[in-house]
Amino acid sequence: MPLSSYRMHRIYLAATMNYGLGSEDPEESAYYNKIRKEMDDMKKQPIKKGISLRLDTLERMDK
Repeated sequence: MPLSSYRMHRIYLAATMNYGLGSEDPEESAYYNKIRKEMDDMKKQPIKKGISLRLDTLERMDK
């Protein structure tokens, strides 16, 4: 039986707030683990900060 949108939302909240799942249902735990893995992958990606300036954009601004 597929998870209801209500249950998916509750699992999402638990995963994003680092709460335990409290359920042994395999579908729920698989969804919980999927969200936790996606969050861990996002933490590993570098964040680009600032504005990148290239020489060609500066030349166009001068004209």
